[in-house]
This record gives sequence, C-alpha cells and structure tokens, in this order.
Amino acid sequence: MDTPSDFTFTLSCPIPISDYPNVLLAHGGGGKLSHMLVEKMMLRAFGNPALDARHDSAVFTLDGGARLAFTTDSYVIHPLFFPGGDIGSLAVHGTVNDLSMCGARPLYLSAGFIIEEGLPMDTLWRIVQSMAQAAQRAGVQIVTGDTKVVDRGKADGLFINTAGVGVIEHALRIAPQSVQPGDVLLVNGDLGRHGMAIMAVREGLEFESAIESDSAPLNSLVQELIGAGIEIHCLRDLTRGGLASALNEIAGAAQVSISIEESRIPLRDDVRAACEILGFDPLYVANEGRLVAFVAPQDAERALDTLRAHPLGQGAARIGMVGEGGRAGIVTLRSRIGASRIVDMMSGEQLPRIC
Repeated sequence: MDTPSDFTFTLSCPIPISDYPNVLLAHGGGGKLSHMLVEKMMLRAFGNPALDARHDSAVFTLDGGARLAFTTDSYVIHPLFFPGGDIGSLAVHGTVNDLSMCGARPLYLSAGFIIEEGLPMDTLWRIVQSMAQAAQRAGVQIVTGDTKVVDRGKADGLFINTAGVGVIEHALRIAPQSVQPGDVLLVNGDLGRHGMAIMAVREGLEFESAIESDSAPLNSLVQELIGAGIEIHCLRDLTRGGLASALNEIAGAAQVSISIEESRIPLRDDVRAACEILGFDPLYVANEGRLVAFVAPQDAERALDTLRAHPLGQGAARIGMVGEGGRAGIVTLRSRIGASRIVDMMSGEQLPRIC
C-alpha cells in the first residue's frame, strides 16, 4: 500500500537508549529525568493544545460554552498509612488539588484500584472508607471506577489511580502562560511536612512532636481567592519535586525569571531538622496541601489576607516575585546571608514513593 508523501513514520525513540535506565529509575517524578521523559516522549507523542499548556489539569471549552478541567493521577505511596493520612485520602486530595490549580470547582472523581493478592480486606476497607470521607469533606463524588487484582509481589499492596472533572465558573485564565513580570509569589503555609512525615516513618525517626503530612483539599481555599476578586495568574500545588521543581516548570513554561527569598519561606523547625539529618533540601521536598500563587502585585496584600483567613492558609507568606528582566526560565534564591544562587530542577528524585 502506498504511503502518502506527507506522512512520516519512524521507529526511532526521541530519548537516547543510554538514558533509559536513569529515566526508569526516577520513578518518584519531579527531577530532570522525569521532566525529560514528559517533554521528549509524552508531549511529542500526544501533543495537543490542552496538553501543551503543561498545567495540572487540561482545560477545554464545550460547544455550549462551559469550561471544564480534567485531570488524572496515580498513587503508589509506601507506606499505605502515614501520619496525617493514607493512600486513599491522598488520592482524593491530590486530584481535587490538581483541578483547583486551574481555578476549577471539582465535581466528580473516578477511582481505579490495583490490588495485590494477599492485601488484608480490613486494610482495603480502611482505605476505601478514608477515601469516601475525604471526598465528602472536599465536596466531590466518586462516580465510577475499576478494580484489578494482580499477583503477589506485583503491586506493593495497593496502587490507586484517580481522574477528576471540574467546572470553571469565572473568566480568569489561571495557567503558567498567564504569569507576568512583577507578579508576587505566595505560599499558603509551611513546606516539606508531607515528604518528611513519610521519611520519618521509613527511617524510624522520632521527634519531640510527630511530623504529620499536610495532605488536604485546597479547593475551598482557591475558591476563596477567586471569590475575593484576586487577579490570579497561576497556581501550582507543590507535590512532586516540591517548591523548586514547581517554580522551574512555571518559569520554563512562561519564559520568565523568578526570584525567591530564603528567609521568607516558612519551614517548621522539626522539618528543617529532619531534612538536615537525612540530607534533603526542603525546597525539593513534596507537599500535599500546599500551593504557590502568582498574583498581580496590586492584589498581593489582599490575597495574603484572604489566605490567612482560611484554615489552610494561616501560615501564608510572600516568598518572591517574577523578575522584570533576568534570564528566562531561571529561578534564583537569595540566601539568608544575601548571596544568590540558581535553584535548578534536580537531576534525580530525592524522595521516591511519597505520593
């Protein structure tokens, strides 16, 4: 059969085969190799306007004019239960938050369970109940799903995949491409607790006060910002790769420079101590109830007040701004002693299996 002259088919892989071992080992996400996997393979294969926006959810408009957001995520965390949550509540929170980062009001979720043979039924029931309670608290419904059982040793107990749909009921275009020079960066609270809660359990670390995950649904917080008339340009939840990776992704997508102040970044003493003991940089540690908001400078103080008035934003802080000049795609940090350094995306994943 003849092939049209304008059709090109190739079997060559866009990522050099020598890079595959490292790509596959970066299973936690959030590092340069995982970023390369998405950029060089997934976007090249599946590229379309919704995907090319590189946001936490795809945003599209239906024929009738309704704007919807759609997202999916998979959760492979170990252990299944951790201080402050479990894989079930985490799956709901993560999906609700991805929709919220586009300014959507989350409505419906799906849930797919990959269950390892031998998982105790009471363990599964606890997780399902936790998931149901988290959905109720977040104001969403789990309306469809699937279960699969795999052989013993093939799923580390339980994996969960979720997808979510939400509706966008405002005229804001909340996306990396909307970021502008002069925008102010706000976070809604202290960073690093989720990742350090997981690692403290794994490493058997004990502190005077237990480190609990910050896992929480952020939809009501985001709706408060929108309802207050804040000019929001971009939102990003600080999950894989923490604050540093999120800012690098946004700086690259928006082609802007970003600067942050180390002294302004909220960090609990026990989290800081855990990071020092285990050799982690808290800027790269994952969170599950924290976001960074890029807002117009004239609305920064009002946005900060709005965040602090919400239970999930009481520790909100202003941490930096988008530069008027500088090198596009670069994130810099001004240290406590006044020195500046580039905050790059990590070459590997320092906290695998934390979500």
